[in-house]
Amino acid sequence: MNTVQASRTLVTRFGQQTFVLRSETPLGDEQMRRAAPSIFAEGKHASRSERYTYIPTIEVLHGLRREGFEPFMVAQGRSRIEGKTAFTKHMIRLRHAGQVTNRPEANEIILINSHDGASSYQMLAGVFRFICCNGLVVGDIAHDIRIPHKGNCQHEVIEGAFRVLDDFEAVEASTEAMKALTLQPEEEVAFARAALALRFGERSEGQPPAPITAEQLIEARRPEDLGHSLWSILQRTHENALRGGQIGRSATGRRVHTRAIAGIDRSVSLNRALWILAEEMRQLKA
Repeated sequence: MNTVQASRTLVTRFGQQTFVLRSETPLGDEQMRRAAPSIFAEGKHASRSERYTYIPTIEVLHGLRREGFEPFMVAQGRSRIEGKTAFTKHMIRLRHAGQVTNRPEANEIILINSHDGASSYQMLAGVFRFICCNGLVVGDIAHDIRIPHKGNCQHEVIEGAFRVLDDFEAVEASTEAMKALTLQPEEEVAFARAALALRFGERSEGQPPAPITAEQLIEARRPEDLGHSLWSILQRTHENALRGGQIGRSATGRRVHTRAIAGIDRSVSLNRALWILAEEMRQLKA
C-alpha cells in the first residue's frame, strides 16, 4: 500500500480476534463486507429463539444513511466457534452531515450490534481526533441507548441515533473545557496513576507492578500531542492505553511491549472509563 492509500484507509488488527477498518471518506458496502461481514449476516445465529427479531445491521445502516449518517469506521470480533464469526459482534462509527465542522475532531455515533445474542443494538457518542486516529468514546455526559432485538428495531435505532446527536453540544463543551484547563505536573501523574489502574488493574501489596509506569502512560508519541492541558493528557493516555506498543517489564522482569486492547467490549469500556476520569478531573479543577 502506498502512502496516499494508507492515509485514506486505515486497517488495524486488535489482537487476534478483532479487525478494524477506518477511512477518511464514507465506507461503501463492499469495503465494510470485507472487514466486518457480520454486518451483512443473512439471518440470526441458530442459538436465537423465535422471539429474537432479526433485522440485519446493514438494513439499519441503510436507514441511517437516508437520514444523513455515513459510516467511517467498522470493527468486528472473530469467534473460535466454527460458523459463528458470520454473526458475531460488530461496531460502526458514523458521522452526520450536519456535524461537519472545522474542528480537529469529529463527532461520531457508535453503533454496536450482533446477530448471535451477544449484544442488543447499542448507541453511544464518540469523538474522533484526526491527527492521531484516536477514537474516543464519551463517558457519562451522553446517552447510552440499548435496544433489544424485538419489534421495530430499525425505527428505534434511528430514533436513538438522533438522541445521541443531541448530546454533541454537551460533548463539545466538555472537550473545549478540557483544552482550556492546564494541569500541574503532580496532577498529570495523579491522572496517569488512575488511568494505569484502569488499564492494568489495581495492584495490591505483594503484587508485581504494572508493566509500564504512570509517567510512560502520558508520554507523547508526536509533537502535536505535547502540552499540559487536560485534553492533551487524555489523548496521550488514551492512545498509549489502547494501542499499546510501549516498552515495559513483565512480572518476571522480562522486557516486553504492551499489547493493544483486543475486543470491542474492552475497548469501549476502557474508553468510557478514561473519559469519565477526565471529566472528574475537569470538575475538580473547575
